[in-house]
Amino acid sequence: MKITVLGFYGGYPSQKIGTTGYLVQSGDFNLLLDAGSSTLLELEKHINPLELDAVLLTHYHHDHTADVGVLQYLWQLNEKIGKTKLPIYGHNEDPLNFGALTWPNASEGFAYNEDTKLELGPFEITFQKTVHPVPAFATRIEDKTSRQVFTFTSDTRFFDELVPFAQNSDLLITDTNFLESYKGTKWHLSTKETAKLFDESASKRLIISHLSPLLELNQVLKETRKFSSKPSRIGLPEVGRVIELE
Repeated sequence: MKITVLGFYGGYPSQKIGTTGYLVQSGDFNLLLDAGSSTLLELEKHINPLELDAVLLTHYHHDHTADVGVLQYLWQLNEKIGKTKLPIYGHNEDPLNFGALTWPNASEGFAYNEDTKLELGPFEITFQKTVHPVPAFATRIEDKTSRQVFTFTSDTRFFDELVPFAQNSDLLITDTNFLESYKGTKWHLSTKETAKLFDESASKRLIISHLSPLLELNQVLKETRKFSSKPSRIGLPEVGRVIELE
């Protein structure tokens, strides 16, 4: 399995870096995990977007879905390669946004839920509802052949169930939006909470994501490493970077 970083900021794009989006690949299967602002432009550097096999959305905040509409237009206006419609998977706890996943001659929406494992090409995907102002779901993606595991927290504050959900991940990507000193209401993880999740889940590798454009990235990285027993296994995302799981 390999994961390509398409964008990693939370809230809004900044400094030519888009918001959340990852290309997850195994064999010839191409899965787009979230489609934040500017991610379509980066995706085009790696594959033809018409070669996508599916899109999976963790929730419907704009910094995770801003490019869904233009991706639908691309599928609508161009001659298809193979399949005629792009499958887009999302939860149906928000009927209005879920309904928009289906677009004429472009895409069809499919619902997932946390009680059922999703079989999608080479992947087995399980879901954990997170703690966020809107329904959002962490995703655990396991390659059925290699048994490699990639867990993505999506947006969430810390809660105990995240630890077993992420257990023994080969790669963990976390919503790390706050420094430990932040004192307001937290709907995202702090650096210390991310380190706690990484250590207690016994994950092999951590990439911090959903980073705030208002913070200096190396400061966020340094602080996350300070709180972890495995600092050398923690890194920053980089747009265009391809992470091959070991």
